[in-house]
Amino acid sequence: MKIEFLDDISNGGQFPHADPDQLVRLYDFDNLQAQELRHMIQNIIIERKKDLDLTTLEFIQPINCNLTLQISDADKGIATSDNKKFVCNLTIEKYKEMVFLMEPFCDKETNGYQWLYDLDTPIEFLFSPGGSW
Repeated sequence: MKIEFLDDISNGGQFPHADPDQLVRLYDFDNLQAQELRHMIQNIIIERKKDLDLTTLEFIQPINCNLTLQISDADKGIATSDNKKFVCNLTIEKYKEMVFLMEPFCDKETNGYQWLYDLDTPIEFLFSPGGSW
């Protein structure tokens, strides 16, 4: 599984018809890695109520950024100050929803994709085995 930040993707670049301007994507994974990530979010964030730095997970390879999932009183989504270190602030309820949205990728290999939250934020969060949407 890889994690990567894509900046200004709607400006005629690799993805000219993209909806968001920026996104962090988790991609290039199989159903076992999806299961492991879903388990880590469930166990560390939802049950233990602790932050989770995705780049500390053995099966995630950072391409150009790191992302820490944090619990927040409000759903703020992903933010950054330097386009390298990202923080995702969501409520426990949103993380429960995220775990649910990841479920189809855990059961079998799929070529689909899923936006891991639906918020009005400048940076979207993509979960896609093939990396596209």
